[in-house]
Amino acid sequence: MRGPVACTAMLLALAGCSRHDGPVDGAVVFKPCASCHQIGPNARGGFGPQLNGLFGRRAGTTADFAYSDAMKASGIVWDERTLSAFLRDPDKTVPGTKMRFWGIHDDRDLAALLAYLRRW
Repeated sequence: MRGPVACTAMLLALAGCSRHDGPVDGAVVFKPCASCHQIGPNARGGFGPQLNGLFGRRAGTTADFAYSDAMKASGIVWDERTLSAFLRDPDKTVPGTKMRFWGIHDDRDLAALLAYLRRW
């Protein structure tokens, strides 16, 4: 009986814990993105477009990446609102996008990522 009771107590304790105990580091949130996207002084397009100067840029316009027709025709200009919507649900925001990504649903992760991207 001790095993199931102890296990249940541990699960209940963990259920109240937040995923984040302190500040969220945008560079850490970006790490999975780095498998497709580059950012920084030597960034270039590859499997995904480079993300320097993203805020204020029209979607689908960097010369070093072959965007989907949907992205080029989206008319989106990247800002906090449009990028948040896209990063939460790429397929809903731009149906037909080539970006295969489940989305970021944690508000703190998303805010940290946006702050990190804004630096470049």
